[in-house]
Amino acid sequence: MEQQKLPKATAALVLSIISFIGCCCSNGFGGLILAGISLFLVKKDTELYNENPEEYSNYGIVKTTKIIAIISLVLSLIMVVFYIYLKATGKDAEMQERLMEWAEEMQQQQ
Repeated sequence: MEQQKLPKATAALVLSIISFIGCCCSNGFGGLILAGISLFLVKKDTELYNENPEEYSNYGIVKTTKIIAIISLVLSLIMVVFYIYLKATGKDAEMQERLMEWAEEMQQQQ
């Protein structure tokens, strides 16, 4: 009997890679959502694989995807906590003001 590929493995891998990139963009919220969806898809494929392991050939991709999704989930959580900290302490406005001053200095130098 020919082995099949797990149906959600590729989609989960793509989502976990995008969530890894997204953990630094969108203040971590995009990474949280995409990593969560990826982990959900990994769970479904793992259950399918555990029912009949000899029928599927790409379980290694599922394990890799799980690792990437967990890493991006942790990084996204760190970014979200950092974002909330900046908002709560008011340091985000201070950082933005410094950035604007720096940009004005750079324009004056040219």
